Amino acid sequence: MYKDRTEAALLLAKKLHYYKGKNAVVLAIPRGGVPLGFIISKVLNLPMEIVLSKKIGHPLHKEFAIGAVTLKSRILSNAAAEIPASYIEKETGRIREKLASRQKEYYGDREPLSLKDKILIVVDDGIATGNTMLSIIEMLYKEKPTKIVVAAPVAPHSTIKKFESSPIIDQVICPLVPDSFMAVGEFYENFDQVTDQEVQRLLQEASKAS
Repeated sequence: MYKDRTEAALLLAKKLHYYKGKNAVVLAIPRGGVPLGFIISKVLNLPMEIVLSKKIGHPLHKEFAIGAVTLKSRILSNAAAEIPASYIEKETGRIREKLASRQKEYYGDREPLSLKDKILIVVDDGIATGNTMLSIIEMLYKEKPTKIVVAAPVAPHSTIKKFESSPIIDQVICPLVPDSFMAVGEFYENFDQVTDQEVQRLLQEASKAS
């Protein structure tokens, strides 16, 4: 059990001390992962960016993901093979418009850092099934980093096994792997929602520091 995201971030930073000052970037998953990413980036003296992505929902069951999109990349699951290409293209365009708007809101006119030839430390405040994270990792892999590290304070055993068996994830750091897992929030005493305004503020502070 963690007191809050700050305590969780400081523990992760200790586990990640090897990467201090390396050619690495902390990539935080909005919104809950951003306060952790900010603290980790400060402790390790690394730049922080955020990963903007969104799933493509099945046309009949929007909660069922058939793929995921970033501003630069897209991956599709096997389930997408039965979906009309016109729907996938339309959804990709619609999602990218939303992501571009959010990037403008978070970054202003600043361009995110290039991830090529960097060590990527992907941070979230906790991971449940890991499917969204795996989609993000697959898209980040296309940016040609030298190494991908996944860091989260808590995740179930099944998810950790999934990550450790992935050929594109080089290291998994997760201090708390409980036998029973229902939701990320149950492992925090204080799990307040992170606002867009806080994400924007932390990104601005991180960019000044780097």
